[in-house]
Amino acid sequence: MSEAIAIQALTAEAMTARLEEFCDLLIDCVDGGASVGFMAPLSAERAREFWLGIIASLERGERIVLAATRGSGGPVIGSVQLVLAQADNQPHHGDVSKMLVHSSARRQGLGALLLAAIETAAIEAGKTLLVLDTVPGTVADRLYQRAGWTPIGIIPGFALMPDGAPCDTRVFWRRVGPGN
Repeated sequence: MSEAIAIQALTAEAMTARLEEFCDLLIDCVDGGASVGFMAPLSAERAREFWLGIIASLERGERIVLAATRGSGGPVIGSVQLVLAQADNQPHHGDVSKMLVHSSARRQGLGALLLAAIETAAIEAGKTLLVLDTVPGTVADRLYQRAGWTPIGIIPGFALMPDGAPCDTRVFWRRVGPGN
């Protein structure tokens, strides 16, 4: 990447201030065919509704949201979340969720930077086991494998792509923290 990338954890207030940037990021990813839980076309209203729910979850301490920008003041070009809230018998476990990279920033190493940053945030939050899922054969799938995540298996027809086509889902896990 030609310009320095800044990745930081956001407060609910900071996310609210950048809400439209997060909406643009999500819409760009869905329009680009990313299977991140939404159908195309994704309306600005639905994207806003989603992010307002994430902000509320962040306020409750249920998750960490990282944002990537070009420089310290540039627009949001990537994001990833760590869901901290788990069942009582899983306080050590976190879910990596909604890895998003804007189409203008793809194939430049941003996904790897976000993944490393969320793993560090997980360790700092006291998590030792992370899980995530993605569509097999995608750029994200290859990223997680290169980063040393362990694939568990594939669930056939688990979700739909934004265009409505069924897609499989591969589940991964990874131990993080001291001794791992």
